[in-house]
Amino acid sequence: MNKLVVGNLVHRPLRSLISALAIAIEVIMILSITAILLGKISGFKTRQSGIGMDMIVRPATTNNFIGMSGAGASIKVADVLRKIPHVTVASPVNMQITGSLDSIYGIDYESFNALLPFTFLSGTAFQGPNDIIVDDYAAAGKKVGDTIRLFDHDFRICGIVEHGKGARKFIPISTMGSLNGTEGKASMFYVKTEDEPRYQEDVRKAVLATPGMGQYDVRTAEEYLSAYSPSQLPYMSVAIRVVVGIALVIGFLVIFQAMYTAVMERTREIGILKSLGASRIYIVSLVMRETALIAAVGTLLGVVSSYVLSAALSARFPTLDFVIDLPWVWKSILIAFAGALLGAIYPAYKASSKDPIDALAYE
Repeated sequence: MNKLVVGNLVHRPLRSLISALAIAIEVIMILSITAILLGKISGFKTRQSGIGMDMIVRPATTNNFIGMSGAGASIKVADVLRKIPHVTVASPVNMQITGSLDSIYGIDYESFNALLPFTFLSGTAFQGPNDIIVDDYAAAGKKVGDTIRLFDHDFRICGIVEHGKGARKFIPISTMGSLNGTEGKASMFYVKTEDEPRYQEDVRKAVLATPGMGQYDVRTAEEYLSAYSPSQLPYMSVAIRVVVGIALVIGFLVIFQAMYTAVMERTREIGILKSLGASRIYIVSLVMRETALIAAVGTLLGVVSSYVLSAALSARFPTLDFVIDLPWVWKSILIAFAGALLGAIYPAYKASSKDPIDALAYE
């Protein structure tokens, strides 16, 4: 039977190739959308972990999409936080997002650097209000002394640092405030406690007990980052389900059309097999094996192509965070096979139901 399966597919190479490519596109669709969405989460978590904080304090008006709402807290809150027992560093940050969804941090350099020092590849800290620090990815071939335009304002690159410190571009917090009308304001405060996580709960209680700060959102870094997951971000779960659903329909329709057409074209062949004693199960198995082989080739091609695409995009756009999630590789394979086998059920049933006398007389 295996020789017959391979022979049937090779006899119609163009149709077999198109069917396999459709399955590959189905897999690429699933892996690409999850790589982009989950890659953004993974990249964000990695960069936040590299800041060096172990707690974050934010005004109650700020949601998980920090920076989408305006800076709502006074920078002086940092001075209050520093007086709380077991707090070693409190750094105010005014975060803004550009039209290209690029996060820009307005920072107090001394306190932000105290969380975990920048690793400078070239240049120095801020020398003036119009200086900017960029990471090695955002530098994109630029060097210290070059100009970058942000918020319709020209900034001089004063330093290039290793990536992984929250944002990719940093300007003085006072400059950020004057540019967006939030002078003396901060979006959040990164806090470092001594002997973490021993005193984190004590610090939380102390912050909330401070007059005027009872409504602040105080979280550990672990709690904060756990909020960034598909299950906690409804729009992401919906987006993934929509893409998976579309991909499943594509695989179903392509295999249904290909196998149904193949069954119709092989009516006489099926009649010969049945007249030789082939059972209905044998005919169904024949069609389903052909489908499984097409699906196997298509999924393999799709997975390999997805990794090639990931490597190419990472090389061309290192800030894209296009990361293929291994569990979704297996899920995409299962989804592709499920769609293909579902699409082959009716053609297989149709083939097994043919009357051998009518099939032999078919022209």
